[in-house]
Amino acid sequence: MDVMSHPPFAVTVDLVLMTVADGILSVLLQRRVEEPFADQLALPGGFVGIEEALDDSARRVLVGKAGVAAQDSAWLEQLYTFGDPQRDPRMRTVSVAYFALLPHAVLERAVTSKADLALHPVKEPCEPLAFDHAAIIAAAHERLRGKLDYTPIAFALLPDLFTLRDLQAVHEAIIGTTFNKPAFRRRMLDTGWIDATGERETETPFRPAELYRQR
Repeated sequence: MDVMSHPPFAVTVDLVLMTVADGILSVLLQRRVEEPFADQLALPGGFVGIEEALDDSARRVLVGKAGVAAQDSAWLEQLYTFGDPQRDPRMRTVSVAYFALLPHAVLERAVTSKADLALHPVKEPCEPLAFDHAAIIAAAHERLRGKLDYTPIAFALLPDLFTLRDLQAVHEAIIGTTFNKPAFRRRMLDTGWIDATGERETETPFRPAELYRQR
């Protein structure tokens, strides 16, 4: 087979990095400086090197383009492969999308370190996104919503010690609805995912609530 007879083809990775900021599920976006889609918002991403593993490429983009410090790097989960022939006007590209949840403080540090990065609400982007990145974000949000009931994924957005109020706020931001407080707390306690510490929060305008940790 003459491989040189085939048209140009490339593989990219795109990262959907989500957090909860001020009670809103948000995603890290980057302002593009090059064509195509110059000056439009996009997910941090890049081409996969010819001898580079996909996971290694995703980690490189996480640190180099998304501005996440190596010590703050969290798990990256492969989301889906996006390969519409028209998704990139430069050439035929296939994107392997990854997603991760990160504490707000981590992504705030990333935004501070790079002027072209900003956090934007997942549900209401302020403008059209480059490539098919709106569809990628929607797929990541749907995956996240689906995993809430059977995995402790939401704890990636919480500090080591948290209140049940904090945990409920994270779930509500992801689902986009308000839960019944007693029912939500019973359900979380029944999962076996959390342990009470016997400690209570301090410096709060509310009645100090008990602190929990992930089991």
